[in-house]
Amino acid sequence: MLTETRAPARLALTAVCLGFVMITLDATIVNLALPAIGEDFGEPSTAALQWVVDAYTVTLAAFLLTWGAAGDRWGSRRVFEAGVAVFVLASIGCAVAGSAPWLIAARAVQGAGAAALLPSSLALIVHQFPDARARARALGVWGGMSGVGLAAGPVLGGLAVGLADWRLVFAVNVPVGIVAIVLTRRAVTEPPRHEAHLDPAGQVSGTASLAAFVAGFIEAGHAGWLAPATLALLAGGVVAGVVFVVVEKRVAEPVLPLGILKIRNFAVATGIGGLFNFCLYGTLFSLALSLQRDWSLGALAAGLALVPLTMVVGLNAFFSGRLTGRFGPRVPMVAGAIAGLGGSIGFALLPAERALVPFVVVSVVFGCCSLAMPAMTSLAMNSLPGKAGLAAGVLNAARQTGGAIGVALVGALAPAAGMWLVAAGYALVAGLAFAERQSS
Repeated sequence: MLTETRAPARLALTAVCLGFVMITLDATIVNLALPAIGEDFGEPSTAALQWVVDAYTVTLAAFLLTWGAAGDRWGSRRVFEAGVAVFVLASIGCAVAGSAPWLIAARAVQGAGAAALLPSSLALIVHQFPDARARARALGVWGGMSGVGLAAGPVLGGLAVGLADWRLVFAVNVPVGIVAIVLTRRAVTEPPRHEAHLDPAGQVSGTASLAAFVAGFIEAGHAGWLAPATLALLAGGVVAGVVFVVVEKRVAEPVLPLGILKIRNFAVATGIGGLFNFCLYGTLFSLALSLQRDWSLGALAAGLALVPLTMVVGLNAFFSGRLTGRFGPRVPMVAGAIAGLGGSIGFALLPAERALVPFVVVSVVFGCCSLAMPAMTSLAMNSLPGKAGLAAGVLNAARQTGGAIGVALVGALAPAAGMWLVAAGYALVAGLAFAERQSS
């Protein structure tokens, strides 16, 4: 059991999880603050609020691959510490922002810091827990901490907005980040380094493609799918994506070695990761706005309404680690997909007026989607032995890309239509989970 692990390893896991929890905390704590941010800056449009979320997720997704390789080359602990430091400084920039563009820019820097923090945290766990079963349990704790962040976010965000100010939702990262850096220096050992090269052409083209697609989806939400700006942005995303693929096939050290996607289990885990965050982030964004705009709930009341969902997400993420260690990743991935499918259909069928009890019941069902989270992570990390930084970078780039597109696309639709799209996403997750090749 994890409690039988030596004390330094447990302390190291605590340090890594504290850094990671800041990332997931921001996912829900910011959602609840969006209406207050829009009112403060005179930016009531959904598009502006989507960029407050997606400026973060786009840069997070775009730089994950580069920082995953950088961790392999320069040391995962060093990159982890740098990522936490940048994240904390950017959080301060968010807290003192004087305008929407300022806040969006600071959120983009936050994403860059998170991009360094996230893959290195997984690489550090792999190094600290070489035993496969202990690693699966440790990844369960790591995934569960994301659930803690998701669960605490609505309450903290609602309290900050309702009792103080939305700026407090960013300031909370500062003490957490400082403690994470102190513990990392005391308890985390540096994994062996591997030779890795950066790929600036791939980085630029990949970032341009993702940003153009996200901007196109957001533009479609308020200008229409056939608007010239929408079509131009989506076309730009396609062109930049083609350039990215061409570059990755030709450079000696690509940021995304396309050959790894031929490894079946890694491709399955990556696909599930992208779809999972598409569904979860899109749902959380849509519900946070709908509860406050359609149900006319205050920020604190809306945060409390989301607690059953996010609490179940956290609890099941912890449970999934043990389930994965015992039965392998397929069972929890399929179970999570079925729960997400049922819950999203339930959200789509809820009446428009306030119906709190049915909302809570559906939220509990939907929250069980997190059973898939540590399982997909374990599957990806075990599929590329000796390349933990690369595996973590690719998996989480896929997840954050899915999250950015989910906020842009689901947020561009009416709530019920968005939930039907999420249901289709979870159906695809179930299909991919069944495609996982069980190891002997």
